[in-house]
Amino acid sequence: MRGIPRVTGTPGSVLGTLVGVTVLLTTGALAVPAGAAPTTSGPAVSPVSADAQLRAREFWTPERMRAATPLDLANVNGRADGRSAPAKGTKFTVAPTTPARTPADVGIKAFPNSGGPWTGGGAVLSTAGRVFFSYQGRTASCSGNAVTSANKSTVITAGHCVKLQGAWHTDWVFVPGYHDGQAPYGKWTASKTLSTPQWTASEDINYDIGAAVVAPLDGKRLTDVVGGQGLAFNTGYNLAMYSFGFPAASPYDGEKFIYCSGTTTRDFLLSKDHGMTCNMTGGSSGGPWFTQFNESTGTGLLTSVNSFKYNFLPNRMYGPYFGADAQNLYQTAQSS
Repeated sequence: MRGIPRVTGTPGSVLGTLVGVTVLLTTGALAVPAGAAPTTSGPAVSPVSADAQLRAREFWTPERMRAATPLDLANVNGRADGRSAPAKGTKFTVAPTTPARTPADVGIKAFPNSGGPWTGGGAVLSTAGRVFFSYQGRTASCSGNAVTSANKSTVITAGHCVKLQGAWHTDWVFVPGYHDGQAPYGKWTASKTLSTPQWTASEDINYDIGAAVVAPLDGKRLTDVVGGQGLAFNTGYNLAMYSFGFPAASPYDGEKFIYCSGTTTRDFLLSKDHGMTCNMTGGSSGGPWFTQFNESTGTGLLTSVNSFKYNFLPNRMYGPYFGADAQNLYQTAQSS
């Protein structure tokens, strides 16, 4: 399938003999569970110069945004994590801060829903967007979401949407409310990108969480323009969630805002992630998962992000558990 990477492990590896894993980045490269334990070390940060920010904003023309395509497939070694428990911690939430938006039409959505266009209104139409960047000299896309933050400039996405195979992505921009090659709220360039220490060190799929601090645009800060969703950490499992993103691999084309909804379960095989029935494909990586999502206002608490699929379960999506390391990442980003 276009944009879906296949994974083969070294002989004898659990992942290589049992299962392929797909991360939902349109580049075709991915990471797999590495089994790293929670850590107290801080998130990794990659600063972006003012000149690089200017180049990124000019680089992403409507034509380039429409043409961002999947890259080649990649082979990686698979390592199981032994189904370690998530780090224990107290549940912590941050409330949404969103400007008034057109409410969605209550009742037109279905719960559960395995994937379809979001036809309602609400704040999610402006807080969510596509992420564009250059990876190994090629163009690529993910998804992301603006969140409530002290600096009013924080975007949450997947770890592989900011750094992959040892290299930080370049030309990184967030385009909230993207549609048809258009940027109705502008193109917001990253002044720095961040990821969890486990993703940075070994690309552990359990900690596939990234963030960006975006520079002001036309003298304004991001959430003053588009609003910001709330967040929740250490929520536990088996939750009613909504997932959003801009899948770009077949049968999608990256031009439609897609959602899934359902009651999640903990991954039964290799990770400790949340799982949801969802048919989104490559390009949806980094899109938000919300608990306590209100269809009428389009607001919720961001509790995970689109991360990966097993190749033998193409209609099952997985997203990392937001524990202490995700919370540390968010705190570092919002205080930047």
